[in-house]
Amino acid sequence: MTDLSLFGDAEPPPSAAREDAPPAAPDPSAPLAERMRPRTLDEIVGQQHLAGPEGTLRKLLATGHLPNLILHGPPGSGKTTLARVIAADSGFTFVPFNAVSEGVPRLREVVKEAEARRKAGRRTLLLIDEIHRLNKGQQDFLLPGIESGLMTLVGATTEHPGFEINPAVLSRSRVLVLETLTEDDLRDVVRRALRDPERGLGAADVSLDDEAEDMIVRNTGGDARQALTALEIAARLAGGGGRIGLEEVREALQRPTARYDTSLMYEMLSAFHKSLRASSGSGALYWAMRMIQSGEDPKTCFRRLIAAAYEDVGLADPQAGIVSVNAMLAYERLGHPEGLLPLYNAILYVANAPKSNRAYMAGGEASRMAKEHDNAPVPLSLRNATTSLMKEWGYGEGYKYAHDYEGGYVPLQTLPDVIQDARFYEPSDRGYELKIAARMREWGDPG
Repeated sequence: MTDLSLFGDAEPPPSAAREDAPPAAPDPSAPLAERMRPRTLDEIVGQQHLAGPEGTLRKLLATGHLPNLILHGPPGSGKTTLARVIAADSGFTFVPFNAVSEGVPRLREVVKEAEARRKAGRRTLLLIDEIHRLNKGQQDFLLPGIESGLMTLVGATTEHPGFEINPAVLSRSRVLVLETLTEDDLRDVVRRALRDPERGLGAADVSLDDEAEDMIVRNTGGDARQALTALEIAARLAGGGGRIGLEEVREALQRPTARYDTSLMYEMLSAFHKSLRASSGSGALYWAMRMIQSGEDPKTCFRRLIAAAYEDVGLADPQAGIVSVNAMLAYERLGHPEGLLPLYNAILYVANAPKSNRAYMAGGEASRMAKEHDNAPVPLSLRNATTSLMKEWGYGEGYKYAHDYEGGYVPLQTLPDVIQDARFYEPSDRGYELKIAARMREWGDPG
């Protein structure tokens, strides 16, 4: 077999370069994804809202004042790369820190090093990869350094910052969201790597079939690192001067791994609920299956389904909530995978039921009024007169027992005097609420 130095397996020599030294020539033994890491904003693929001509990062760098940043995005979208480029473009010393393997002792060293740099007139950019892995105490340790300007923090995370980053750190940082790379973005990444003779595969003179390229970009989940890793392995299999076809890519990919994390789970759960609200049974089924096949507990889907049944279907079809709850109970009795059958049925029932959020809105308005008038006294007529003294005080006076009247209804003031005319619920003209509206009109709109 031809021995290609470009694909050599030798361990890279230990680096003797200072942390602030200019980047060395690409090491041919480093992974392709590392060799092809963009060095400037112009080389970054995708993320035009950040790195493009009118991108947020370009504007921030142009001001000469770089705030603390939290970079939130999926794996392989370029968070670490952006941090390196920011440091290079702004003249900062780049200091990487991995929250998985390093802790407060290393952070203390970083602070001391940053203090020494500041005395020498140099600035420090601290990249904390997977910052969500730091606990509250570790994140709090950062505050004095980033508040004083000793260090500029760039935190990279795949998790939603609002859930995983301390409010104190978050309030001192600007959150920038990176988008999943599109298939066209990944094609650009792959083709650049094929052409580049210094950092990429250009010197190996390998070619890539169109079908093989399609397979790479469609099965790496918008992750540039995965795409380049698959390309590198496939190129090794093809050999120098070889042609990469479907067989090589299939072997390189083995089993494509779909991205799934907390952030994506919430995005899919939102898509699931909104599909139900939009009466799209197909959409709701798809997102439910995406979550479950990614390893999510089906009960997560059931809980959101039940919430949607009561929030978005409501009294337009009171059976929707009952169907959803019973489907979850059936799942618990049947287990997996048979328990998915009631899930399918319940999803389609809720999606195709008439929709009304009037009960949901009524509850919200009642909650608001309860907070606004939290000291309003209970009307005397609604108070139980359990003692003779209470009767003397007027407890229960004027109360009318509904069952003593025709139709089981009698007008009665049920709200405090200050809001006695408030009406929280107005039924829609859909489904069962038509009957509720008719009954309320017959009763004189009691609310």
